[in-house]
Order: sequence, then C-alpha cells, then structure tokens
Amino acid sequence: MPLLFFFFFFFVTPTLSLIQEGLLLLEAKKQLLPSSSSSLADWNPRDPTPCNWTCVTCNPNTSHVISLSLSSLSLSGPIPSSLCRLPSLSTLYLDDNFLISPLPSTLSLCTSLTHLNLSGNLFTGPLPSFLSSLPSLLHLDLSFNNFSASIPPSFSLFPNLRSLNLVQNLLNGTIPSFLTNLTTLTSLHLSYNPFLPAPLPSEFGNMTNLQDLSLSGCNLLGPIPASLGKLSNLRNLALTYNSLQGAIPESLISGLTSIVFLELYENSLSGSLPRGAVWNNLTHLEGFDASGNDLTGTIPSELTRLKKLGSLNLFDNNLEGSLPESIVEAESLYELKLFNNSLNGSLPSQLGSNSPLQTLDLSYNNFSGEIPAGLCRRGALQEIMLIYNSFSGRIPESLGDCRSLMRVRIRNNNISGTVPEAMWGLPHLYLLELDENSLTGSISTYISGASNMSSLSLSFNMFSGSVPQEIGNLDNLVQFVASHNRLSGRIPTSVVKLSQLGKLVISDNELSGEIPLGISALEKLNDLDLSNNKLDGNIPSELGTLPVLNYLDLSGNLFSGRIPIELQNLNLNLLNLSNNQLSGEIPKEFDNENYKKSFLGNPGLCSSSSVSGLCQNLGEKKKNKIKYDWVFRFIFVLAGIVFVVGVTWFWFKFRSIKKMKKKVRPNMLKWRSFHKLGFSEYEVVKLLSEDNVIGSGASGKVYKVVLSNGEAVAVKKLWGPKNRTTVSEKDGFFEAEVETLGKIRHKNIVRLWCCCNSGDSKLLVYEYMPNGSLADLLHSSKRSLLDWPIRYRIAIDAAEGLSYLHHYCVPPIVHRDVKSHNILLDEDFGAKVADFGVARTFSRVTQGAESMSAIAGSYGYIAPEYAYTLRVNEKSDIYSFGVVILELVSGRAPLDPAYGDKDLVKWVSSTLEQSGEDQVIDPTMDVKYKGEIIKVLNIGLLCTNPLPINRPSMRKVVTMLHEISAIPRTTSGKLSPYYQEEADNENHHGNTV
Repeated sequence: MPLLFFFFFFFVTPTLSLIQEGLLLLEAKKQLLPSSSSSLADWNPRDPTPCNWTCVTCNPNTSHVISLSLSSLSLSGPIPSSLCRLPSLSTLYLDDNFLISPLPSTLSLCTSLTHLNLSGNLFTGPLPSFLSSLPSLLHLDLSFNNFSASIPPSFSLFPNLRSLNLVQNLLNGTIPSFLTNLTTLTSLHLSYNPFLPAPLPSEFGNMTNLQDLSLSGCNLLGPIPASLGKLSNLRNLALTYNSLQGAIPESLISGLTSIVFLELYENSLSGSLPRGAVWNNLTHLEGFDASGNDLTGTIPSELTRLKKLGSLNLFDNNLEGSLPESIVEAESLYELKLFNNSLNGSLPSQLGSNSPLQTLDLSYNNFSGEIPAGLCRRGALQEIMLIYNSFSGRIPESLGDCRSLMRVRIRNNNISGTVPEAMWGLPHLYLLELDENSLTGSISTYISGASNMSSLSLSFNMFSGSVPQEIGNLDNLVQFVASHNRLSGRIPTSVVKLSQLGKLVISDNELSGEIPLGISALEKLNDLDLSNNKLDGNIPSELGTLPVLNYLDLSGNLFSGRIPIELQNLNLNLLNLSNNQLSGEIPKEFDNENYKKSFLGNPGLCSSSSVSGLCQNLGEKKKNKIKYDWVFRFIFVLAGIVFVVGVTWFWFKFRSIKKMKKKVRPNMLKWRSFHKLGFSEYEVVKLLSEDNVIGSGASGKVYKVVLSNGEAVAVKKLWGPKNRTTVSEKDGFFEAEVETLGKIRHKNIVRLWCCCNSGDSKLLVYEYMPNGSLADLLHSSKRSLLDWPIRYRIAIDAAEGLSYLHHYCVPPIVHRDVKSHNILLDEDFGAKVADFGVARTFSRVTQGAESMSAIAGSYGYIAPEYAYTLRVNEKSDIYSFGVVILELVSGRAPLDPAYGDKDLVKWVSSTLEQSGEDQVIDPTMDVKYKGEIIKVLNIGLLCTNPLPINRPSMRKVVTMLHEISAIPRTTSGKLSPYYQEEADNENHHGNTV
C-alpha cells in the first residue's frame, strides 16, 4: 500500500498539475487570440499538456511551465490574469503586440518572474507601482508604449533589478534621483521621453554597477555632471539629442575606463576636447562620437593613437588644425568622420595602411595635399568622401584595385591627371562623383565592369574622347552627368539600353551626329540636356513618347527640320530648342509668349500668333487662305445650323419621354441621409452631367453640382459592375465609405451628406472642397499658393483627422489609403481627410490582419511591412502620413524617376546624408521658416521609420506639430529627433476620386 501511494504521488500528481497549467494557457489563448488564428494552433484542448506547445518552455526536471515567449503574434486585449496562476513562470515575453491597459494587478502574483518584456504594445496611463513588489524580477522592459505621468517612487524599491528599459514612452516630470537607489542596476534606458527640462542628477555617478546608460532625447539641460566619471564599469553612454552645454569634463573621459561607445552629439557642448593623460586611461575605448556639438581647438593626438579606437566621429564642430599623424597608430580604426569642420593641412601618408578603414568622410574642410595611397591597403574601404576641400595631385592608382569601394565623392577639389583605368570598372561601385576638378583622359571601356553603377557624375573637368559603347552595359545607371568637358564623337547607340536612366546631361561638349534611334525606350528619363554641342539631324519625334520627361534642352546645336508635334504630349517644366537650324511652324501648344525664348536663334521658325522675334510669314499666309476659303466656310456654317436645329428638336422630344420615365424612378431610388439637408436629393440627380465632371478615378467619377439654393456639393458616382475595378468590388467600396463616413463627425474629416444605392446606381454626396486635393496644388504650377504657414496648417489638420480615426472612434478606424490626393482643401485651405473606400475598423484588423488578400493603398505611400505581410494597423496610416509630410516639406511627389529605384522616403534620407536639409526643403519657401520646416521634417522621418514600433502614434504627431509653433523660429538648425517622442495625451479643381 505505501508503494502504491509512492507511485501515485510521483507520477499521477505531476500529470494532473501539468494538465491544469495547460488549461490555464488555453484560457489565456481565448482572451488573446481569435479562434481563426493559426499562431498558436497547437495549443489544443485535446492535448492539454503544454510542454510541446509553440512558445512554451517547461522545466525538464519538474515539467512546470517556466517561460512564455509570445512576441509579435498580433495579440490583443488586456494581459490575461490566468498567466500568473502558473506557479513556476519566470519569463514572460509579450512584446510587439497590440495589448492594452490596464496591467492587471494580478501580475504581482507572478512571484517567480525574473524577465518581463511588455515593450511595443498600446499600454497607457501611469507606470504600475505594484511591479516593484515582484521579488525575483531582474529584467523589466516597458519601452515603446504610451505610459505617461512621472516615474513612481516605488520604482526605486526593486530588490534585485538588473535592467530597466522605459525608452520611448510619454513619461514626464523630471528624471528622478531616487532611481540611484537601484544599486543592482547594470542597464538603464530612459531615452526619448518628454521629461521636463532639467539637469541630470549628479547622484547618477553613484550607480557604480552601471554598464549601459541611455538618456538620449530626455530634455537634459546644463553641463554633464563630472560625477559620471566615477562609473568605471560603464561601457555605453548615450546623451545625444539633449540641450547639454559647456565643455566635456576631463573627469568623464579619464574615469570611464571601460567605455566602448560614447555618444554626445546633438547638444550645445562647447570648448576643446580634453588633452593629455586623460585619454591614456581609456584602454578599452572602441568608439568616440562627439559630433554635432560646438567643439573648438584641435584634435588631441592622444585620442587618435588609441589602439582599440574603431570609430571616431567629430563632424559638425568647429575644430581646426590638422589631422594628427598619430591617427595611423589606431590599428582598429574602421570609421573616420570629420566633415563640416575647419581642419586643414595634408593627411598622414600612412592613413589606412595599418587599419581596416571602411568609411572616410572629410568633406567640407580645408584639407590639401595628395590623397594617401594606402587608404585601401587592408581591402576594406567602402566609402571615400572628400568633397569641397583643396586636395591636389592624382587619384592614387591603388584605388583602382580597391574592389570593396562602393561610394567615391571627390568633387570640388584640385585633382588632376587621369582616373585609374581599373577604377572605372570596380564591381561594387555605385556612386562615382568627380565633378569640378581638373581631370583629363577619357572614359575607359573598363566601365562595362561597373555593374552596380547608379550615379556617374563627371562635370566641369577636361575629359576627352568619345563616350564608350560599353556604357550601355550599366543596367542600374540612373544618372549620367558629364557636362562642361571635351567629349567628342557620337552619342553611343547603346545608351538606349539604359532602362533605369532618369537623367542624361552631357551639355557643353563637342558631341556630333544625331540623337540615337530608339530613345523612346528610356521610359524613366526625366531630364535630357544635350545643349551646346554639334549635334545635327532632325529632332526625333519619339521624344514625345517619353512618359515622364520634364526637362528637355537641345539648344546650341545644329538640329534642322521641323519641330515634332509629338513634343506637345510632354508635360515639360523646361523646353529649350533655341540656337539651332529648325524651320517650319511652331506647334500650337508652344506658339505663345511663354515659350518665346525656347525658339530664338532659329531663323526658319515661324509663329502664327505673332510671337515677337520670330518670322510672321505663316500668319500672313493663313490670312490669305481665309479670304479664298470663305465660300466653303459659309457652306459648312449653313450645314451646321441645319444640323443643330435637327439635334435640338430630337433633344426636346427625347427629354419629354425621359420626364415621363422619371416620374417613376424616384420611388426606386434608395436615399439615405446622414445630416439635415437643405436640398432635395433628386435635384442632385438632375444636375449630373458630363459638363460638371471634375475628377475621375478607379472607383468612379466626381461631379461638382451647384444646387438651386446656391450650395455646391461634390457627387461621387461609382462605376457600374462592368467598369468596377477588382479592388473596389472586392472590398465593397460603397459600403465601406458609407459605413465609415456616415457615423463620423469631425472638422477634419470630409462630410458625407447623403447617399443613394439602387443597384447599379450608387451615389455619394459630399461637401464640396473648392481648392481640390493637396496633390492638385502641391504638384502643379499652383504650388506657389502653398506657403509654409498654409502647409503647416494642412499637416496639423490632416493629423487631427487621422488622430480622431485612430483614437476616438469606437472601434478605431484605419484609413489604409492616406495620400495627398485624399487630403482635400476648403476655400481657406483647411484640410480634410477623404476617401474611405478601403478603410477598416481596428476590430476587423486585429482579428483578421492576416486575411487581407490584396494591398490597398497607393504606391509610394504603402508602409514596408504592409507590402510584405499584408498585415495592417494604425502604424500603416502613420507611415503614409509621414510621406505626406515629406511631400509638404520638399514639394516633391512620392514617386519620381529622378529618384532612380528609390521612393521619396529613401530619396529624402539619402539626400540628407549626402547633401543636407537645404537640398530637401522646397526652395520656394521663405527661409525665415527654416527652423519650423526642419522640425516638421523630423516628424515626417519619425513617421516613416521602417520599423512600425518606432513610429509615433497619431496623437503624438498632433502634439508634436502643435508644439512646433510655440518654439521660437530659427533660420538654422541641425536635423535631430528632438521631437522623437514629445508629450502626448493620448489635376482637377474640387474633390477628386
């Protein structure tokens, strides 16, 4: 009998306990996931023992559940309280889901928890005080949520906490000094919270166990506390994007003996870098970043000789003097960025010879002398950027053997001689920029090997010879600019094979012959400038078939014959055919004073509209012809009158029949009103004529209807079943629009007055927006109407409309097609969000995100994760809105052949990196608003972050936009995520399709 009891106790009891834990997990699954989800399909009640289930880990000895890793499963709702009834649960990962507040107080019963990760969810409200009562907790991660209020005092009471991560929430108050009571803490991350401006408490220097301290974007003021130098175990210190001032304390540098990465950029630090023995203590220093401050003086030689120094970033300062020779002793150096300083002198001749140098950026300084020959001796060099200096001599032959090179920018120097022949054909090189030097020689046939070449820029040099046929092998070439050289011969016929080419500028050379046949194959060509050469023959009519050509300059050549009328098909911003040998009549589209300068210097060209400076013979001939043909015209007029009379009689007859039929039709129409109307619905139907069409799109036509009471409305008439697009039909455009707009009342959402659904006839009647869509104005000649204050207001209005959808509608609504075409403008340029045909409520999204079978939205606005996974949430709208912000700031469209294989988001990012914000901001805007514009640009970049979890909520966006106007304007400022997570309380007029 005792033996039987023994077997029962050790085998039956654990099995019953394990089944009980499985039942608890099944209970939690019901609360977190819809039954249709396959994420946890093997959590099956028919097999209630959970140790083999997905995301579950059991103790191999006791078979108790010890770990749940439920990351990135689109879980929703609150945290199930049943989880804390698992007696041995020590690790709980619920990050990157859609969980909401409140955190259940039953979490305090999870007494075995050592790791709790709730980052990347939708939690709001204050931080839960009860978390500090978890006796075993070692690691707590609550980052990327919407927790607000101050850090509670209870957070100083964790008995054993090792790491605390509260990054990117809405925490306010000041950074509390009581956190220093957490003596066991080795990692503290508080970055990007809208704390009140205040100094960093000096008590932080007492946290001697800290290894990682991240306080970027925390509104820190004043000097860096010298007490931080006592943190001898600290390996990573990030104090970027604050308002710290003063010099870098010597004690900070000398005391951080274990530091690996030190980041201090984007503050107002000033003074010189410390010198002397302070650097000798930093034997573990691998990276030093003090860029973007206001540092002066010279670079200490003690810093540059550190053996383990891998990354040295001192850009955007006021440093002077030369680069110390001791830099060659930094044997681990892989990155050296010193751009935007006042450094001078020549570079150490052995630079790069003793280290695996990958990136060298010395742009915008006063360096001179020759480029060191050993930069790529270790075979790792990828980027060399020396623009706007005074380097001289030749390009080292050794760079021709540097097969790792990807970007070379040496423009605006005094480089002479020839380009190393092998350098033309480097296989990974995608950017070669040699403009404004004194380079000679020819473009080598080796260029056929540069298979990744995207941008080749050679202007303002002395290159000679012909452009080789091998250039046609560069399948990825987007830009070829070689103006102001001595190139001769014919344009290679192979150029028509460059299917990605968006810009071809080879003006001011000595090219001859005709434009190659087949140029119509260059469907992405946006800019064609062949001016000031010796080209001849006729202008090819196929130029008129290039779909995106905006700039055409063929002036200063020997072209003859007539101007092809096909050029009228182009939407040109610039046309210049002056100073050629063209003859005949100017095409009607161009025959006006606006294009006068486009044709000067062509003695054989004639204008029929008396454009000054051109011959008028053609006009006189036409007048004579009118005299001879008056009889025929009279006959035609008489025939026309007879025809009109006949048609009029037929129309009145037809109208009377139609009226008879119409007496019955109103009873068949099914009207539904959403507001008190001041007009009759049937009056709308009578006024739907083709003369009133103001827009047409994939879903139907839009009419402007002026009613008898003087009120104007916009009427969207959806296509019938035969014309309806697949997406519209599948997603139920009409039903979605009615369901969404019919219940919304917000000043920044376009108002739906009423609708009609009678089978094949579907009408939606909206308020009329006289200034049309944002896209209509922003990307047309009317852009000048949109100054910065108007654009700023449009951004706020649209953000408030989307914020209402996301945060105040129950259930919340995802628009899914946010774009400038769907932001309409009233008579005062107030903005309203429109077109909800593909909108979805959150309840449908979170419970069926993986069931989306097609992408809704417009290319250029679609979030990366949506395009790849078809999973949609509010972060998709935020990305699209970020693209709209970039449009407002840059004045550019989301897609443009000028970007190459990029879209607007990638173009802005790369342009900021290469050329700065001045090349991104719309040049038509007043410079006095530059400070505000840069801050709005920052918000656009936040919204278009490739990781959804890093994008702010729309409520945050609204708050950030409103706060910009309260900050004093400045005409200068560096790009910084100052508003990374700012405070938050949670081509037709009229409407377009």
